[in-house]
Amino acid sequence: MHAQRARQWVRPFVVLASTLLALTSACTAGARSASAPPTARTTRPNIVFILLDDVRYDDMVDHPFVDLPNLKRLATEGASFRRFFTSAPLCSPSRAVFMTGQYPFHNGIVDNGERGERSHQIVTFPKLLHDAGYHTGFFGKWHMGHEDDSPRPGFDRWVSFVGQGVYFDPTLNIDGVVAGAKGYMTDILTAHAVSFIAAAPADTPFLAFIAQKAAHPEIYPNQVRSFPPAPGDEGAFAHDAIPHDISWRAPLTGKPALQRPVDANDPRSPPGGLPDQYVRDRLRMLLAVDRGIGAVITALDAKGVLDNTVFIVTSDQGFFYGEFGLAQERRLAYEPSTHIPLIVRYPGVVPAGVQPQALASNVDIAPTMLELGGAPVPAAMDGKSLLRALRNDPTPIRDELLIEYYSDTEFPRIKGMGYKAVRTDRYKFIRYDELKGMDELYDLQADPHELRNLLPDRVPAGVHDDLSARLDRLLTRAVAPPSPR
Repeated sequence: MHAQRARQWVRPFVVLASTLLALTSACTAGARSASAPPTARTTRPNIVFILLDDVRYDDMVDHPFVDLPNLKRLATEGASFRRFFTSAPLCSPSRAVFMTGQYPFHNGIVDNGERGERSHQIVTFPKLLHDAGYHTGFFGKWHMGHEDDSPRPGFDRWVSFVGQGVYFDPTLNIDGVVAGAKGYMTDILTAHAVSFIAAAPADTPFLAFIAQKAAHPEIYPNQVRSFPPAPGDEGAFAHDAIPHDISWRAPLTGKPALQRPVDANDPRSPPGGLPDQYVRDRLRMLLAVDRGIGAVITALDAKGVLDNTVFIVTSDQGFFYGEFGLAQERRLAYEPSTHIPLIVRYPGVVPAGVQPQALASNVDIAPTMLELGGAPVPAAMDGKSLLRALRNDPTPIRDELLIEYYSDTEFPRIKGMGYKAVRTDRYKFIRYDELKGMDELYDLQADPHELRNLLPDRVPAGVHDDLSARLDRLLTRAVAPPSPR
């Protein structure tokens, strides 16, 4: 069925963009001190923020055969962070962390449940930038709320869809009006964003937040999933071997939570993890993403604002390609699920080609965006600005970060595996909420692939106690969620 639809909708991107162009219309109390714009520029920067879905760090950075020239240009002319992580490796919580600069236990979006009402109340960095004078648009997957795709506060332009949406011929909510669209989702969202950029007022900075559905699975009944590439990309990488590291299908020694019986009838958790043909399809999906990045670069250049725009590409979380036999579970605290790309281009602030080594998390994005936009940073945010790291200042930003997952019932294999974890420069400690005697602790310097759990009796003296105390401190920032704005 997808092949038939793909053939039906093969058309040049420019035709789709032109059609959508014709259809689209021509701080708080207790805040930290507002930062002045971080350069000598007389105007605040525009911001293009592209958030991808389930894209791992190594999908986009230093991949042996996936060629993404537009993304590579951003990294060559800007920064590619080496140690950037999600603090919540699950769609809704991770998106809320990006938006609020708060950990899930703090902002209240702790799972993929029905969080629509709460997501209208959270204080997001786009809302704060809007209050500070930015012209703002959101394009894509919101997902905090399964049936509610209505416009959220703080956006002048809204193009979204219910839940996960679909890749072909989606139904969209455009500024509160439901409308059908023809084509491939990645291209459609890009075209709406390009239209917004082209029409943005010349005397006002703008924020275009593009939340692509790629490379999330397409969802069908009976737990069936697929990863449909854009029309024309189906044959890419056909003869390239998928790389695997030593954690691929590695023994589960020292991982008692994963040693529990597995329901082999769940097609999302096949024996041995995600099959290579699905990995290849996911990588093919990135080709449309990269073309979309190129279209946005072209639009910015045509408007004469490319070098006065902060251009960011990142992802909500990673994915398992068979590490420890895992596939679509991606909620766990292991590196393939938590290590994500962060690429930032902003000439005059971000030196070309730098690779910051700062330990950083998506909780740090909101304060960074506010500082770059010259807006106050609320004291209730848990994150820290990454501006020093963007300037390639080696001064550490943080020495620890929190990772959270609250148990759900979506994947039988990881039932009851909710946890709180702390990651430092060297160690990762995973404390399970319900599973007693199954905690895990890894020395990431000696064991970067997390093969050897040091618990219960191989941990260096004092390390377990230190990490446990760090985790407790991170979780005791019991600031009440901010009132609705």
